[in-house]
Amino acid sequence: MNNIAMQNRQSEKIPKAMLRLMFALVVFVLIAVSVARVSGLSLVGTPPQSEVVAKASLYLFSEKSGAVRVLNSQGVLLANLSGEEGGFVAGVARAVDYERKKQGVELNAPIEVIWRENGRISVYDPSTAWQADLMGFGADNSRAFAMLLAKAKKGE
Repeated sequence: MNNIAMQNRQSEKIPKAMLRLMFALVVFVLIAVSVARVSGLSLVGTPPQSEVVAKASLYLFSEKSGAVRVLNSQGVLLANLSGEEGGFVAGVARAVDYERKKQGVELNAPIEVIWRENGRISVYDPSTAWQADLMGFGADNSRAFAMLLAKAKKGE
């Protein structure tokens, strides 16, 4: 009986090579972070900047149902999206509203949709300095804001 218990304990042990490898990984990460901090590398990844091709100020008004209304800077309705259609645009509107409430600024201010020469589209809130590059959210979501930007530029 004692022999079986001893075998079970030995099979439960982590191999020494694996422990050494995990320790080496932790040390490597600590060294890499220390080098990055001392050398002054940027802590935040930022997308590559290029010239602005088009820009428009838009007002986003979202509802809890996911519906969203989008108006241009003159107050003309560009889109009235239902809960099924408004998904990502409404999500951005809620994120902007959350940031505005957190910073205690006016909720009815416009955001800027910016299309750059390198093909990237971003949303920028001048009242809070909140910004989102839409490249990481997929082509369909970027296209939703590209269409809003096109409608806004067409109406000018």
